[in-house]
Amino acid sequence: MSTRTLLWPGLVWLLLFFAVPVGIILVISLGQRAPDGTIRWGFSLDNYLRLLEPLYWTGPFWNSLGLAALTTILCLVLGYPVAYSIARRSAAVKHLLLFFVILPFFTNFLVRIYAWFILLRPEGWIAWLLRSLGLDLALLGSPVGVLIGLVYGYLPFMILPLYATLERFDFSLVEAAHDLGASRWQSFWKIIFPLSRPGVIAGAVLVFVPVLGEFITPKLLGGGKVPMFGVLIEEKFLGRVPDWPLGAAMALALMILVSLVLARYFQQLKESRWVG
Repeated sequence: MSTRTLLWPGLVWLLLFFAVPVGIILVISLGQRAPDGTIRWGFSLDNYLRLLEPLYWTGPFWNSLGLAALTTILCLVLGYPVAYSIARRSAAVKHLLLFFVILPFFTNFLVRIYAWFILLRPEGWIAWLLRSLGLDLALLGSPVGVLIGLVYGYLPFMILPLYATLERFDFSLVEAAHDLGASRWQSFWKIIFPLSRPGVIAGAVLVFVPVLGEFITPKLLGGGKVPMFGVLIEEKFLGRVPDWPLGAAMALALMILVSLVLARYFQQLKESRWVG
């Protein structure tokens, strides 16, 4: 069986479930919203020109970008020690700890976010604990509450690629650095972290890209008070006043932005391999 024959199933899958849907969205984005809420088919770039209005970029987009960046940073700060600790354990302990990392995936994502909705509400025990400490913070319906839900939901996507990189790391290099007088902090910044750069980049992409278009978490934990680009797209399709052409244009614009991020990721990965 030739290599070209083996490629056909994947190509057909991409054609049916990626190229065709994107083509449909492109056609919709070139239409116009009729007064009755339906689509008036045609060829117009008005929807893309409307995206240049500050209404869509000063609020929802920058909120999405900021929360995506904060989520990525927090996931990296929290996930790196976890991945490093797992990588240094014995094989049996590694498997157990990795099972705990992926255990949340056995439950539906919507159910897990709704659990955080119960925990973060004013009657929840987290709010009670904060009040007992003299901190009267309203987490539900705030950017902080949304950030907590995002970090919780996407932390495993940072831990797993970091672990895959650190698990193959040659820790004898660290021992050699210690023999040469390097401290633990110097060994980390000059040896461990630079050589784990591919895992850092992969984890950052796996977190940043989906969070940029996230709408379930800000919808539930934000209560409509934290506007994000993904929520705005969802409202254009399923809201009380639907505007499918504008929503399709917004979705394609976000997809182009994500594609640029991915292109930068592959460039960084190529440079990391060349340096290594």
